[in-house]
Amino acid sequence: MDRRTFLTAASAALVARPAAAQAPARQWQSQSLTEAGFKPDASERLEKAFADGELKGLHGLVVLRHGKIAMEHYFSGADEIWGDSRGTVAFNADELHDLRSVSKSIVGLIYGIALGEGLVPKPDAPVLASFPDYRDLAADADRQRIKIEHVLTMSMGLAWDESLPYTDPRNSEIAMERAADRYRFILEQPITRPPGEAWTYSGGATALLGHLVARGSGQRLGTYASSRLFGPLGIGHFAWTNGMNGEEAAASGLRLRPRDLAAIGQLLLDKGNYGGRQIIPADWVEQALTQRMQRQDGLGYGYQWYLGRDRAGDPWYGAEGNGGQRLIVAPKQQIVIAVTAGNYNLPGNSRLPLRVASEFVFGSLAQ
Repeated sequence: MDRRTFLTAASAALVARPAAAQAPARQWQSQSLTEAGFKPDASERLEKAFADGELKGLHGLVVLRHGKIAMEHYFSGADEIWGDSRGTVAFNADELHDLRSVSKSIVGLIYGIALGEGLVPKPDAPVLASFPDYRDLAADADRQRIKIEHVLTMSMGLAWDESLPYTDPRNSEIAMERAADRYRFILEQPITRPPGEAWTYSGGATALLGHLVARGSGQRLGTYASSRLFGPLGIGHFAWTNGMNGEEAAASGLRLRPRDLAAIGQLLLDKGNYGGRQIIPADWVEQALTQRMQRQDGLGYGYQWYLGRDRAGDPWYGAEGNGGQRLIVAPKQQIVIAVTAGNYNLPGNSRLPLRVASEFVFGSLAQ
């Protein structure tokens, strides 16, 4: 039984829509591996490894260098949409793919756009000030200390556990989906530590951010994202799966094409600017990519983005999602890596994109 089956009562629907037509469809430029500074056999080695069964579940790979496509590969494999099987899909450049929790990082960017328009609370604002109906929760002085900053950094100090299988009703995300009021459910969880003290993975945090964007803009989250991010970036098509309450599943429901996921990474490299238009405020890009918390494994965390350093000590930032979805941005090398895969819920599913990035991208650099 998978997440969607477990939530059958939700009648969760996939909402597919074209992005707002505010910019022409992105015209990608390509370059050879040699021109991009990679060894000429990089693509050949990747294809052979997949054919030999070493990269099971890999669906797509797009690598940009200096804003141009250097590598692009698609494979066939079993896939699903938020738990609903699609059977075997022959992937190509036009096929949408679940991003799962990569959605969280993109919602963080959308929040920054809305903040620049004055539609959502600033990071130093108390969260409960945005939920006046929850007067009983606001009466708790300790709970009043939770600020938007803590939501952005997943450090609210509230009990939350997504380590359990998504078939388990004790999984916090499943419990949130089944709650009559998901936002009250999130904010009424027991306080386990002071806000800002420790990072705790929480789809509930991203659900709050998505809700605040939708309420502040007076639009559905996907509609606002289309007009302010996807459309201006030349992303012509996307989909966003709804949760049980009929709103977009902010934490895990976004579907994009690999090229468009890579375009998000390139936008961050370009400090939020595309085609002469400042799509994301440059100061928000900087804030989002500044380490504010540390995960248990040592990775840094900003505003919904993971931060780390490679073996040479050079910084990278990125987003990750169940099944092997990954976006990695390496500023020094001017490389963006977008990986999609179908290893949903499998133990160690994060190892595939890491191997692809380390062995077939960074490991294939000519110098």
